[in-house]
Amino acid sequence: MRILHFFKTYYPDTTGGIEQVIFQLCQGTRALGVENQVLTLSPDPHPARLKVADHDVMRVKENFNLASTGFSFEVFRQFKEMAAEADIVHFHFPWPWMDLVHFATRHNRPTVLSYHSDIIKQRSLLKVYRPLMNQFLKSMDRILVASPNYLRTSETLKPFADKTTVIPYGLDQAAYPTVSVETQAQWRQRLPEKFFLFVGVLRYYKGLDSLLSALEGTGYPLVILGGGPQEQELKAQAEKLQLRNVLFTGRLDDVDKVCLLQMCYALVFPSHLRSEAFGISLAEASMYGKPMISCEIGTGTTYVNLHEETGLAVPPNAPLALREAMRRLWDNPAETALFGANARARFLELFTSVHMCDTTVQVYKDVLEGRPMHSLEAAG
Repeated sequence: MRILHFFKTYYPDTTGGIEQVIFQLCQGTRALGVENQVLTLSPDPHPARLKVADHDVMRVKENFNLASTGFSFEVFRQFKEMAAEADIVHFHFPWPWMDLVHFATRHNRPTVLSYHSDIIKQRSLLKVYRPLMNQFLKSMDRILVASPNYLRTSETLKPFADKTTVIPYGLDQAAYPTVSVETQAQWRQRLPEKFFLFVGVLRYYKGLDSLLSALEGTGYPLVILGGGPQEQELKAQAEKLQLRNVLFTGRLDDVDKVCLLQMCYALVFPSHLRSEAFGISLAEASMYGKPMISCEIGTGTTYVNLHEETGLAVPPNAPLALREAMRRLWDNPAETALFGANARARFLELFTSVHMCDTTVQVYKDVLEGRPMHSLEAAG
């Protein structure tokens, strides 16, 4: 079975959550008889064709980027050629240029679409794009969404619920690096024994300004792992609030990330907008048995982190609620440890790469054979 994945960005140019999901699908479905290729855009596609782990990636020139949408004229030809050799085209939404490519090339291949997020930031442009978007979603044979929460709360998905399947994102722990004793010792010298951790790109929807406000007047240590467009603004806020226990690490490699995940007391993930559709960092924390604090925004964040079971969920953009949740975990180590154990158990049940890949391949088979939604998938 040959699958063509199509998205605006991918490794090695970018390393976000959607890219990680595509990577896990490409690697994890190989053992199930699937041959995967990825077609993507790049500002500098040299070399154009390369290997990422065990799958092929084709990059074409991104001519310009507007409102987080990459545009490429070359991609029409390249997509048509690659789709002709695929059994299924697996689209990754949102990316409006992808819709145009789909219709213009008339590729006539069965289609699966992973619906990663509603369009949140570009609401004014959404009014113009909506007719094309709805036609694009209508044309898909099957739509995948990562949580029942998102399916339930997305106005865009509601008209297509009868062909939408819930498949949570999954991780392969074996693909994560082993941390050496030396690396652990180096971080122990830099950090207190007990600290909160945030992992992610420092973007507008991550709610980190609320998290820093929550720390004002407290002594809770916080490590912020990641870089991004808000980094300088957040550092200035931390300085203004005189937060002496906050460490900005910038971007780190996977070894250091795993080390900090293993060492931290709990993960704090204050994303406050629906742009945060799932939260891969929450799944990673669950994988390492860590309790979590997240915000209830009607998305997958509170599907991964169940309130009062794997951690605590608080209202979005509410620094005082965040502070109280941190205080509760900090002052109750036994309860916090129980949340962490529950998180690990939930990860093993729902969020492994094996589970994601098995159910996705079942969808591929159903689409190719014209079968209705598989009952286990529909249950989500």
